[in-house]
Amino acid sequence: MYNLLRLKNRQLNRWAAGLLLLIASQQVNAQLRDELNLPDHDSKTYYLGIGLIYNSARFQVSQHPSFLSNDSVMVVEPENTGGFGLAGMHTLRLSPRFELRAIFPQLLFAYKNLTYHIKYPDPNKNEAPVMTKRVESILIGLPLHLKFRSDRIGNFRVYMFGGGKIEYDLASNSTARKAEDLVKLKKFDYGVEAGVGFNIYFPVFILSPEIKISNGLGNIHSRDANLKYSSSIDKLNSRMVVFSLIFEG
Repeated sequence: MYNLLRLKNRQLNRWAAGLLLLIASQQVNAQLRDELNLPDHDSKTYYLGIGLIYNSARFQVSQHPSFLSNDSVMVVEPENTGGFGLAGMHTLRLSPRFELRAIFPQLLFAYKNLTYHIKYPDPNKNEAPVMTKRVESILIGLPLHLKFRSDRIGNFRVYMFGGGKIEYDLASNSTARKAEDLVKLKKFDYGVEAGVGFNIYFPVFILSPEIKISNGLGNIHSRDANLKYSSSIDKLNSRMVVFSLIFEG
């Protein structure tokens, strides 16, 4: 009987110790959760966000073979010009490391200037030896990215991404007729993108500063051999550096 009581006491002690360990572990987990902002966010399969965008854009210029025989335009130089935009973020969690992100709608106001050095400027057309043509684009885009995420360290995480994009230019002037002083652009473009960002977890949202390089692969120049500012150019490819502040929840 005595041995039986001792055995039961030992079992009760073990159960009590196990119960205490369970309670202690739950308290530790609760404390860790209290220290982390949005501790359950990584378990979401899908979440939304909004991005505020600043871009620095320019053209990559390829001269036409007839440029050397042109007796008016001597030099064509692209310039970096700033713009802004707004985007919606749709993110699908594939695994703890990988996410698929679609950016739609993305609206970008981009300005890409071209500076021309004119050999014989025409004062009747208000031409000067150096002329800058401001080329404006209003871009509706759909970038698609695959993101690779690091481990979360407290309320901070690093990620990298890459993917592609398609864009439609609402300000395209490729069909303009009276365009003697214009550089015409096509409506559609496509390209590749890559960048890096940081997730900073706050109590009610995630702030993600992000920078990416966005390069167009298509020739967006609608060349017209009869136009002074267009005939000397063969191809125009879009080049853009984009900085975003993304708010997600």
